[in-house]
Amino acid sequence: MGLSFNHRRRWRSRSREQARPSDVLQYKFLALRLLILLLFAALTLQLVRMQVIGAESYQERAKNNRLRLVPTMPSRGLIYDRHDDLLVENVPSFAAGVIPADLPDEELLPVLAELDRLLDIPLGEAALEIAAAKESKDPFAPVIVKTDLDEETAFRLREAEPTLAGVQVLVEPKRHYTEGPLLAHILGYVGRLDEAEYVELQDRGYELNDRIGKTGLEAAYESMLRGVPGRKQVEVDSSGREIRTLNSLAPRPGHSLVLALDLDLQRRVTEILQGAMGASANAAAVVMDVNSGEVLAMVSLPNFDNNLFSGKIDEAQLQHLLDDPAKPLVNHAVAEMYPPGSTFKQVTGVAALQEGVATPGTTITSHGYITVPNQYDPEVVYVFRDWAALGTLNFYGGVAMSSDVYFYYLAGGYYEDGVEIFRGLGATSLASYARAFGLGAPTGIDLPGESPGLVPDPHWKEQTLGEPWVTGDTYNFGIGQGYLATTPLQMVRVTAAIANGGDVLVPQLVREVVDADGRLVRPFERVVQRHLEVSPDNLAVFREAMRQATSWGTAHNGAVAGVSVAGKTGTAEFGLPLANGQYESHGWFTGFAPFEDPQVAVVVFLEKGNGSIDAAPAAAKILDYYFHRQSFAQQAETR
Repeated sequence: MGLSFNHRRRWRSRSREQARPSDVLQYKFLALRLLILLLFAALTLQLVRMQVIGAESYQERAKNNRLRLVPTMPSRGLIYDRHDDLLVENVPSFAAGVIPADLPDEELLPVLAELDRLLDIPLGEAALEIAAAKESKDPFAPVIVKTDLDEETAFRLREAEPTLAGVQVLVEPKRHYTEGPLLAHILGYVGRLDEAEYVELQDRGYELNDRIGKTGLEAAYESMLRGVPGRKQVEVDSSGREIRTLNSLAPRPGHSLVLALDLDLQRRVTEILQGAMGASANAAAVVMDVNSGEVLAMVSLPNFDNNLFSGKIDEAQLQHLLDDPAKPLVNHAVAEMYPPGSTFKQVTGVAALQEGVATPGTTITSHGYITVPNQYDPEVVYVFRDWAALGTLNFYGGVAMSSDVYFYYLAGGYYEDGVEIFRGLGATSLASYARAFGLGAPTGIDLPGESPGLVPDPHWKEQTLGEPWVTGDTYNFGIGQGYLATTPLQMVRVTAAIANGGDVLVPQLVREVVDADGRLVRPFERVVQRHLEVSPDNLAVFREAMRQATSWGTAHNGAVAGVSVAGKTGTAEFGLPLANGQYESHGWFTGFAPFEDPQVAVVVFLEKGNGSIDAAPAAAKILDYYFHRQSFAQQAETR
């Protein structure tokens, strides 16, 4: 039987089996479990880093976000005159501040935009300051974006505080100078710390936004006026708002200053000096107690209003002050150096008496000039002129008439044909006496920025100019010209030393320091820098010569009815020669009164003028008011 394969099943290769749905789901769960394990591992590592490795740091940051140590500024000390008139006070002022640490980056621009709408602030500048402060050591110190807010603006900003992260209305003390320009050069002003000052002072308790004395007594007595800051620990919410105070240490107010200054006299001296200036761009006057060194009045013109610097500085006004060629920001009484002219003859005359170069009876004849041949070429002859041909004078007459020829002899001597006719002091000896009187160095007054002046001598000229000292230099030196330079304060101190018997005193503006309750912290102490090695008799001779100068000599315009004044004028040439060959001149007067029992010395300096014609009358008015102010007050009442 034959086999048939027609109905035999054909075999085919077995196709791949389809994955079961249950297997796919199993794989997905496995992947998910692995992902979860990885995430938990990463989270665990992060927790370990935060809670173990960086635990201390994060705990501190969390604590800082809840608790803050906030400085509380002390009340700055006040300043009074000698009669307890208030000269400087503290007044409240509103400011807008931003705490950088409390302002998230994403809210910076919206917050600043709202502040710009409310306050009109410079957006770019504020954003840069806040960004920089965030990276600083103290991101919790407020960045001041606007000062001197009026009460209405401050109120509106305070209402908006809850919606403006990091924004605070701050109440700051602001210095108010009750007399403004009248005392600006003396009191100075305070201002915010600049970056360099903050770096230097932060370890001494100063904060980034602190104010510090910049000039005047505010700077000189910063440590006493400032006081001691306090601290308070506060709890804050997430936006930096204070919730409650946990504990605090109260600040200690600064000490107050009682000045030697007489406000009434200061006002009158200013008026007199303003009336005497004429064409002068600068003027200065000082009234000083000859026995104590107390400065009773000090005026420098032009002046400025120091209240300008108490708040936000007006840049246009500041630039105007800086550009003014008369330099109103400079105290010309202590910081500017001028040739003293014949007021320096006080030094030359006293030195000549003490060294035996002259006696009261020494006579010298002035023909109106003196000639000196060039030591290398006798054909070249230099002429040194007197202001007039004054004839034969003794010592009293030489001082009273301010004879330049007389003092040429005293300073440099006189030679004819190489033969010494008169022996003078010589430059080195004269320089030594000038320094003994305190010239060429700061007086030590309690003000910053004092100029030392300049006392030249042969060594100085050789070192500075590379030239030898010649006889003409000594002649000019002896009459207060040439390279010599002094301040008005230095010259009034010279006069005071002659008046008081030889004590070169340290001038003082501050009389006493008292605490906030009025208790005396530092009493006044007279400070003698040195005592002149000059005999009382020789000082008496020169005082008499100054009295005669005011009685009948060149200083006669400095006389005061009812008061015996001793004085000395000076007219010092400066600058380049004019078309007529003459020079511009400074006008000086310095003197003391009463002659019999000296109490005060006065100096008047006028940048352009004549000592006898301009400075002496101004000094007479000052002394007249000082000694007769009661009668002036009575006259004012009867008008």
